[in-house]
Amino acid sequence: MIEKQTGKQIKYLRTDNGLEFCSDEFNRLCKSEGIVRHLTVRHTPQQNGVAERMNRTIMEKVRCMLSNANLPKSFWAEAASTACFLINRSPSVAIEKKTPQEVWSGNPANYSDLKIFGCPAYAHVNNGKLEPRSIKCVFLGYKAGVKGYKLWCPESRKVVISRDVVFDETAMLPNLSLKDSSNKENQKQVEHQINTESTPQVSTKIENRVASSPQYSIAKNRTKREIKPPKKYAEADLVAYALNVAEDIDANQEPSNYSEAISCEDSEKWMFAMQEEMESLHKNKTWDLVKLPKGKKTVRCKWVFKKKEGTPGVEEPKYKARLVAKGYSQVPGVDFTDVFSPVVKHSSIRALLGIVAMHDLELEQLDVKTAFLHGELEENIYMQQLEGFTVSEKEDYVCLLKKSLYGLKQSPRQWYKRFDSFMTSHDFKRSSFDSCVYFKKNNDGSFVYLLLYVDDMLIVAKDKGEIRKVKAQLSEEFEMKDLGPAKKILGMEILRDRKASKLYLSQKGYIEKLFCRFNMRSAKPISTPLAAHFRLSSALSPQSDDEIEYMSHVPYSSAVGSLMYAIVCSRPDLSYAVSAVSRYMANPGKEHWKAVQWILRYLRGTTDVCLQFGRTEDGVIGYVDADFAGDLDRRRSLTGYVFTIGGCAISWNATLQTTVALSTTEAEYMAITEACKEAIWLKGLFSELNEDLQISTVFCDSQSAIFLTKDQMFHERTKHIDVRYHFVRDIIARGDIVVSKISTHANPADMMTKSLPITKFKHCLDLVGVHC
Repeated sequence: MIEKQTGKQIKYLRTDNGLEFCSDEFNRLCKSEGIVRHLTVRHTPQQNGVAERMNRTIMEKVRCMLSNANLPKSFWAEAASTACFLINRSPSVAIEKKTPQEVWSGNPANYSDLKIFGCPAYAHVNNGKLEPRSIKCVFLGYKAGVKGYKLWCPESRKVVISRDVVFDETAMLPNLSLKDSSNKENQKQVEHQINTESTPQVSTKIENRVASSPQYSIAKNRTKREIKPPKKYAEADLVAYALNVAEDIDANQEPSNYSEAISCEDSEKWMFAMQEEMESLHKNKTWDLVKLPKGKKTVRCKWVFKKKEGTPGVEEPKYKARLVAKGYSQVPGVDFTDVFSPVVKHSSIRALLGIVAMHDLELEQLDVKTAFLHGELEENIYMQQLEGFTVSEKEDYVCLLKKSLYGLKQSPRQWYKRFDSFMTSHDFKRSSFDSCVYFKKNNDGSFVYLLLYVDDMLIVAKDKGEIRKVKAQLSEEFEMKDLGPAKKILGMEILRDRKASKLYLSQKGYIEKLFCRFNMRSAKPISTPLAAHFRLSSALSPQSDDEIEYMSHVPYSSAVGSLMYAIVCSRPDLSYAVSAVSRYMANPGKEHWKAVQWILRYLRGTTDVCLQFGRTEDGVIGYVDADFAGDLDRRRSLTGYVFTIGGCAISWNATLQTTVALSTTEAEYMAITEACKEAIWLKGLFSELNEDLQISTVFCDSQSAIFLTKDQMFHERTKHIDVRYHFVRDIIARGDIVVSKISTHANPADMMTKSLPITKFKHCLDLVGVHC
């Protein structure tokens, strides 16, 4: 650019010894252009004094500009750019009091467009006839090559370029200073303050409405909404926080407590939701009002609000209020004993969906209203009365809980026990391989299947009459919500094409939310989950204080956890990549974070990917593979397996082996053992579901490992292997499972253990029914 603009050749280039200036590629460029390099001596920055002094000048201006504008440090780059712009237009003694701009271009500098950095600016917009004609922004400087001003819009948290701007240089925006940010203001909503106090008319409506119910007296202390910043981000840093994790915008529309609910715009809808919850509680006879016995303590409670967005133009948003007990104050052994409650395995859900697609069965969904309220409590638990719904003339009474309540430690277990006893009393059998899978054989030989995940149910039968019969039985015992044909469960979208006998399982909606949450909506898509150049190890963990500080603001654990749920539900293609990045959750470094961003970029281009179940004659087939010593830190090997029904994946896993293998054969041998354990579980599940699908073959691409599973003659070479891995020999000897050889090129489990070229990776996806 210098040579083009001035017509003069660069003869010398003086820099320090930074790696950015000393790469082989850059040295070759300078040599080819005939540019002589001058390098400073190590720890002697004064040898490049001209550049160092200019750095100091720029940073001094940056500090002053940020302080004067009350802007956080995260705007330093914009301040530095503007500082350079001003320096180039300021007179300098070194060039006879001319400006660098004039010496460079030959034209005098134009000062008519100079404005005070950080001052309020009002940019012209045209958003509609009744909308404001300007938005309030902060002036950040000038866009190079564009005749316009660079502005920061706090409301949208974006940089905008505009030429139609009115500046107010007489004042700064004191509320942009994040030094004094407190719980009154969200870090992301810096410019405008949220005032959710309702108008007197709305307040009066609510009071009159509740006052019409004689048994309750509403609380009058309506406080201003208090928005607390996330605990993880202690320092108030607007831009860094917005870039690191952008929470759902809709989350700000949900009240965090009762006071906010009755003083926001949708107060009437939230009040109706609370009254609906109270009716359900009283209908279920959840508690009795009693005097608190001496020596007993109460459990507190609170309201939890959730707004569920409906389908635009079809379904209205749903406002849900839930009374939740603060179970963390319960005393173990006094207020509760056992708390464990099973839920259906995702593998069971996919297995049943495979059966549904294979035999074209009916698939419908039910939801239990206030499921936990149906559980019978075995302990005496006293709870404070509800905020806003205190019974008149009994303000000092407490609630003796008779039924379980959301938030109590034992609620999930008590609900499951109640539901299990109901199902078994109606001739349903509980699977011994999955406690939340129920089935019943009809007189004509057909089956009815029911899967339970807390309060969500999937019902499968040959005809809708059987399903209606089960729904009627459930509705007599519990208050149910009939959702009709299954469309979505646990964040997984179920789509069916009955004509083509296809069933699709997708997580498109969930993945789109991930992009919003981690600010990856505009990320550039890539073709593979993890590139081969990523060689992750603990050596890449933060070493310097600056890197530790940087990583403390990165939502690494949250991102990896979100990706794990995608794997659990419908994305076997992410198994190896997420397995690799999840090993460094305790102390991730910048390179680990780049790998997570790479995975998110892969998701950006594969949002529509789904599992495709169909009608086929193929049964359940297993594939297994291992990556010897793939863990660079402890040299442990990686086990990967995937099982398919009709060519579509129903169960998969990619995990490090618990012990170190001494050879590839041993690693494959231990991987086969883990796969056979899953095969036995699947075989038992299908046998109970009265399916002819039998798992008889597990394919492996290691001939030596297959010999090791069949032959005892290698005892000396395998005596050090943990005895639990040898049980596979008994399984194979009995003929329960057959382990067969398969070519590496035809083994889809290969993608579970290593990074693959794009062609091989797509081939593996086709083998397990993952399609766009």
